[in-house]
Amino acid sequence: MQDLAFNPYLPSWEYVPDGEPHVFGDRLYVYGSHDRRDGTSCCQEDYVVWSAQVDDLSQWRCEGVSYHRTDDPRHAATGGADLMAPDVAQGPDGRYYLYYCDDMTAIGVAVSDAPEGPFAYLDIVRTADGEPLADGSPFDPGVLVDEGRVWLYWGFDPSKFLGEGA
Repeated sequence: MQDLAFNPYLPSWEYVPDGEPHVFGDRLYVYGSHDRRDGTSCCQEDYVVWSAQVDDLSQWRCEGVSYHRTDDPRHAATGGADLMAPDVAQGPDGRYYLYYCDDMTAIGVAVSDAPEGPFAYLDIVRTADGEPLADGSPFDPGVLVDEGRVWLYWGFDPSKFLGEGA
């Protein structure tokens, strides 16, 4: 018999790859991309959040859509862009910040008063002089808040710096 791969904690109909787990309060929240069943590519759905009590990881619940593909005003008129692997952190102000990439030209930021959202578009990440931070097609941001400082890191497309085939 062939072994089948399956999601060990989400329902079989749910596709949330690139999961980023975070504990806020007494719940574990999972943020990730949201693939469409039988989709033609990845990341085609709105972001959803799943959570469970930290002392009972056998009972997961869907917190619903936390951020819509059309919430980013840069893409609202076109029906939204594909939302890639996000990350969330609680900022020094106690609010929750969702960092995401959609079209790989900038990292977007949305904010919520609750870890499950809904998140509201805030802006794109900018450098200290106000310019968009968009070095080499950024994707899959990761964020860490440590002693009140926010650290952001991300993947990028090296061919933008090194030429095609890099």
